[in-house]
Amino acid sequence: MSSFNLSEWALRHRSFIVYLMIAAALAGLYAYRGLGREEDPPFTIKTMVVKTMWPGASTSDTVEQITDRVEKKLEELPDLDYVKSYTKPGESVVFVNLKDTVAGDQVQPLWYQVRKKLNDIKPTLPSGVQGPFFNDEFGDTYSLIYALTSDSLSHRELKDMATSLRAGLLTVKDVAKVDLIGQQDEKIYLEFSTQKVAALGLDVGTLTQALQAQNALTPSGTVDAGPERIAIRVSGAFTSEESLKAINFYANGHYFRLGDVAEVKRAYSDPPQPMFRFNGKPAVGIAVSMTAGGDALALGENVKEKMHEMEAELPLGAELGMVADQSHVVEESVGEFTKSLGEA
Repeated sequence: MSSFNLSEWALRHRSFIVYLMIAAALAGLYAYRGLGREEDPPFTIKTMVVKTMWPGASTSDTVEQITDRVEKKLEELPDLDYVKSYTKPGESVVFVNLKDTVAGDQVQPLWYQVRKKLNDIKPTLPSGVQGPFFNDEFGDTYSLIYALTSDSLSHRELKDMATSLRAGLLTVKDVAKVDLIGQQDEKIYLEFSTQKVAALGLDVGTLTQALQAQNALTPSGTVDAGPERIAIRVSGAFTSEESLKAINFYANGHYFRLGDVAEVKRAYSDPPQPMFRFNGKPAVGIAVSMTAGGDALALGENVKEKMHEMEAELPLGAELGMVADQSHVVEESVGEFTKSLGEA
């Protein structure tokens, strides 16, 4: 009894074998066209940054009251490898590092536990503490980066336009996130005249407490309107420099305006946040990240089409420039691969 001969069987059923080859080729071509294309594969970074602010506090107070307490609480985290931190006056930054053996799909549940544990101790932190704030998004790669520049518009106007462009880009298919790079935050600064403050018998601490009390939301009861109960709040929140200047203080038997003892002005953070330049000009960067498994080529075409539509609506003097285009790099790489495959 002879054994089964696959080659002989294939030769006797040539039409069926040809059919299978054509079907496999078509299925492979379909799968190839449907594959996601991107320059960098997705990866998971097992580090989280926890930042806490305490304006006005010294370095030693920040270490004792914030950094040490955060680190001790994080020791309860399972699969923790180590933590490291740095502290400066009014600012605590703690890096949480997980063990290398932690699986990628277990990282996010652990980050949730970090947030939960530190939120548990948040009510016990000193008054005036801001945060803690968490950042665990380090694995994103930008598919496209644009630069918004202008010779005639202010940075604030550029920032507002970039925010509007960001909202439009988030509607594009396969866009996961849009970050603005190089934007500078505005703050309102109070510069007190020590001579005027001393002449009124006050100190800066008293004025600061009065400002904090003024800039607060106070519950003032409720109103029953049929089946609904409407909460009433009295807000003294400051909305502009003028509203700050008009604040009245009572001291030594008379009232005076804040503008009489302090210079109130709006300015950018000093020292500034990391800045962004394009061809030597100050700019606001618009960076687009792709969803996992997306197609960088299709994303590039869709984003460019959307940007072309929105660019026509920009005011005179605003210019958009391309800083990085991953879709172009991927297109060249795929073309080289296809060429090599065809030659083989």
